[in-house]
Amino acid sequence: MGTLCLSGAALLKAGANVSSSLTEDNYDQAIEEAESTICAITRYNWMNVYATLNADVKYILQEVCSNLAGIYLLNYDMSGITMDEAQTRLNVLIDGALRGLSVLRDRKVQDFINGA
Repeated sequence: MGTLCLSGAALLKAGANVSSSLTEDNYDQAIEEAESTICAITRYNWMNVYATLNADVKYILQEVCSNLAGIYLLNYDMSGITMDEAQTRLNVLIDGALRGLSVLRDRKVQDFINGA
């Protein structure tokens, strides 16, 4: 089970008509992989400090994690949506993930989040 976001947040980001064959284990794997990616890219282990963070700054971590996990879940099976719809969803998720990751990589932002 992930720390930075819930499976419902990732599923919401993946959008309607995502494969009904996905299981809770699939959601957990997508979230845990997203969390590892966030830690590696930002070079900071957010899971170690997550419990100490204020709720208002946790949302940036949730947004990035749910965007990344949503990408994984959407890519699992796109048969329920058109290719144009899939591409639009992926573009939105990728843009949000990259924007959030660039913010989280900034050491001053990390200090702000930890001190908020």
